[in-house]
Amino acid sequence: MKPIVFAALAAVLLTASPAQARDTRHEFSLQDLVDSQLARDAGIDGSVRFYLAGQSVSVAKRFGQDIGNRKTNAVNKSDEYACQWAALSVLRAFQEGAKSRGANAVVDIVSYYKKNEFRSTTNFECHAGAIMAGVALKGTYATVN
Repeated sequence: MKPIVFAALAAVLLTASPAQARDTRHEFSLQDLVDSQLARDAGIDGSVRFYLAGQSVSVAKRFGQDIGNRKTNAVNKSDEYACQWAALSVLRAFQEGAKSRGANAVVDIVSYYKKNEFRSTTNFECHAGAIMAGVALKGTYATVN
C-alpha cells in the first residue's frame, strides 16, 4: 500500500506547476507624488528638486550618479499606496545624498527596476506583488539654477 501512496504523491508533485508570484507593473506621476501631503509626511522637504530624464532643467554642476532600490510591505495596501511609499523611500535617500554632496537636485531620473531602464518625462515605474512593492530609480546629483 505504501508504494502506491508514494507513487501517487510523486505523480502529483511532478505534475503540479509552481505558483507564479504576482508582479504587476505600474506607472505613477513623480511630480504628483512629490507635491503630495504624503511626501511631506515622509520628509520630502522641498530642499532638493527631482527631474525625470528628458525634463528641461539648467544644470550648473553634476556630482555623480546614484541608484536607489527600495521595497515596502504591500499587504493590505493598494498597489498605488505601496508604490508611493517605496518611491518616497528612494526619494528620501536621494534627498539626503544630494544634501551631503552640496547638490540641490537629482536630475536625469529613470526607473531602473531589475536593471532595466524605463524613461518617462512624467512617470516612474513600480512593480507590486501580493506581499511587496518595489521601486528602483537611477539619477544624478546636481546643482540646478
